[in-house]
Amino acid sequence: MNNYQLTITDYQIPNTVHKPTDIINARIPGYQDLQMLVVNQGGIIEQILPMRAGFNRVASPELQIIDVAGDWISLGGVDLQINGALGLAFPDLAAENAYLLEKICQFLWDVGVDGFLPTLVTTSVENIQRSLAVIADFISTTQPGSQILGVHLEGPFLNYQKRGAHPAEYLLPLTIEEVQRVLGDYAHIVKVITLAPELDPTGEVIPYLRSLGITVSLGHSLATANQAQNAFALGATMVTHAFNAMPPLHHREPGLLGAAITNPHVMCGFIADGQHISPIMLQILLRASQGIFLVSDALAPLGLTDGVYPWDSRQIEVQGGTARLPDGTLSGTTLPLLVGVENLVNWEICDVETALLLATDAPRKAIGLPGMTPGQPANLLRWHWDSHGKKLTWQRLFS
Repeated sequence: MNNYQLTITDYQIPNTVHKPTDIINARIPGYQDLQMLVVNQGGIIEQILPMRAGFNRVASPELQIIDVAGDWISLGGVDLQINGALGLAFPDLAAENAYLLEKICQFLWDVGVDGFLPTLVTTSVENIQRSLAVIADFISTTQPGSQILGVHLEGPFLNYQKRGAHPAEYLLPLTIEEVQRVLGDYAHIVKVITLAPELDPTGEVIPYLRSLGITVSLGHSLATANQAQNAFALGATMVTHAFNAMPPLHHREPGLLGAAITNPHVMCGFIADGQHISPIMLQILLRASQGIFLVSDALAPLGLTDGVYPWDSRQIEVQGGTARLPDGTLSGTTLPLLVGVENLVNWEICDVETALLLATDAPRKAIGLPGMTPGQPANLLRWHWDSHGKKLTWQRLFS
């Protein structure tokens, strides 16, 4: 049903024109029993009703009925951490390659993503400002495909010792003055910023960012559990790629991650590519916390074949969807978000319903967006679980 290796000529611009449609016998994550979705001609979900309730209404002569026969129906995915696609790293955005944003939005739509946060990893302030300017201009116009919901700044306020693949020369001290310099005139499009809270002993930066409406995510950090708890009390509500670029869970010092998964107001992003986190640790994470969501953390070669690609001033080698620096440092993945959903189910880490919620509703919740409710655009995915072949597949219901 789905195809991850697409070329530029394969992109399909989504069809936004719908007939009035009743989708019947649907399983919907978060709802009990079989449901019916009533979608109006404008492509908006009007009602979600249990099939057992029975119906008595006058149907429009144009009404189409789609019987999904017990398949799952969800919204498309939302990816809150994606570093690029089709060979373009978002920190490399400039006027001359801005046209690629439209192609990337179309590509991400084709791989099941409704919305995303272009993620700018640590680079120079000049590069950040240039990329933010291009993105701000792009989102000021109506575009088809996956929607840019804002920007995720992953750095440059990270702990040197947990910088991972982030270039050390561009790391900055965590002060309000440096934050203002990085944001410039574009704070209004920055949705999430990842930072190491231990870099700010004054405790001033997180409240300042929250006052701007920016969600604060902790990551690339050596924060102790106490330091993390203080950061959450100041307004941080997310953790970036759980387990990665932070100390491991320890029985005497639970650290940043331990503080996060025991806080009901904090949500942790995680990567399910089989490389960033062991499937066993993923099981522990799912059992320990309900406040988690999937991210892809995909790099610029997303949508391209395996090989060696430029990455800032360095190179990365992609093999089997995993990207590493020449010294072996794990730098990311090139697998789309929904592969993580399939992995979770195929590895028998969780059931289909839970996996779908982790890629669709949970990331929306993390940034304050509604999930599958009436009033939302019917950008719907149909998921089929083959119980005999033990395989989960999907397709867009309207495209």
